[in-house]
Formats: sequence, C-alpha cells, structure tokens
Amino acid sequence: MSTMKLEKITTEPLKPSAKARDRWYDDACGTAHALELVGERWSLMIVREMMFGPRRFGDIRAALPGLSANVLTQRLETLENHGIVVRSKLPPPASVQVYGLTDWGYEADQLLMVLGNWAARSPGHDPTLPLSKTSLMLSFRTMFRAENARDARMTVGFRLGEETFRVLIADGTLTPTRGKIDDAGVTFTTSPEAMAGYVYGKVPLEAMEDTGAIAITGDRALALAYQTFFDLPPKAPCPA
Repeated sequence: MSTMKLEKITTEPLKPSAKARDRWYDDACGTAHALELVGERWSLMIVREMMFGPRRFGDIRAALPGLSANVLTQRLETLENHGIVVRSKLPPPASVQVYGLTDWGYEADQLLMVLGNWAARSPGHDPTLPLSKTSLMLSFRTMFRAENARDARMTVGFRLGEETFRVLIADGTLTPTRGKIDDAGVTFTTSPEAMAGYVYGKVPLEAMEDTGAIAITGDRALALAYQTFFDLPPKAPCPA
C-alpha cells in the first residue's frame, strides 16, 4: 500500500439512480448486498487493481484493457458513492488525481482471495489468459502453501514492465507489496503471464530463461525454491 500522503478530494455524495436501484435485489442477505455493491461488470476487478495502493485513472484502464473509459468512469463513481473508493490527489510535483480504496474497501481483499481460490477449481478456468500485475501478486498470496515453504525466509523482487513488487515470505506467510526491491535476495524480470506459467504451470526455469520469458538476478536457489511454494487447487469434478 502506498505510504504517500494524499489530499482527499471531497465531493457531494452521489445518489443511486432509479435505474441502478432497479437492479438491486431488495434482499436482506449480505451476499445480495455485496453483489449490489460490487457485482456490476468490472466493479470487483477495479477494486482489485487498487489493492496495492491508489492508482491513476490511466493505470486502472491499462490493467483492464477490455474496459472503456466511459464504463470505468461510471464504475468509479458508483464505488465512490458506496464508500468503497475515494478520490485523492498526489502531493507535488505530481499533483494528479488518483483513486484508492477506503479502509472498508481494503477489506474486500479477503473476498478476492476466497473467490479466486474457489474459481480456480472450475473446470472452465483458463490460467493462460492475460493476467494483470496486481492479479499475479494477489494470486501468490491466495495460492501460497505454507506447508511447502515450511521455515523459508526470503525477499523476492519482481520487475513487471515499469512496476516493481516485493514479496516477503516469513513465518509461514507471504506478503506482497508494490515498491522498492533493493533488499530482494532474487529478482525476476518477466511478465505476469510468464511468471504464472513458471509458478503454476511448473515450467522449468531453464526453459523460461532460454525463451527470454524470465530473467533472474540474485540467488538462483531462491528462484527455484519459489516455484515449489504454490499449488493450484484440484479441479472440481464435472457432473456426469
């Protein structure tokens, strides 16, 4: 999560339109209300992209290439109205508007983990589809197997295009953050799709290096060990 001090941009709260209210379930179940809050197409994925700190409008759009600027504007407006997203301004010299999650909005990370783990069991899940950088980091946290890592302690860096992420493994937990990777014992320079192929597809590191899909700097033993810490859940049986 970003540590920069942001200037909150206050706006008049929006009122759900009659059309939006028509799509609500009028059901007291918390699950029903959760779907009212983040169940519209793209909404939960937009929330996902802010899990490592506030993002500019263009950053969110770039991470979700199928999402139009118009729909993104609408979804951000709705999420802000629901108290999930807040608009802020970066301090000078940037002074640009960003969108981030409220404290309550960040609590949706547990929802993302449970949904991701459940959906990975779907026989129709295709792990070869495009993957955002944030999705990759969240998948590491979701699919990490503490029993595989045992007492491992390491810091792993990732260069994914212009962004860097740091993954700390210690005491049976995995913690990803966006930011500096100066203290990483090993660093992967790669793409989200290639890294997913290495970790989840168990493609040998040498093969990834030979094709240029992955380059590593630092301790090679850590790079090899990292692959062993993750397993996808077994697929659910198809009905007869």
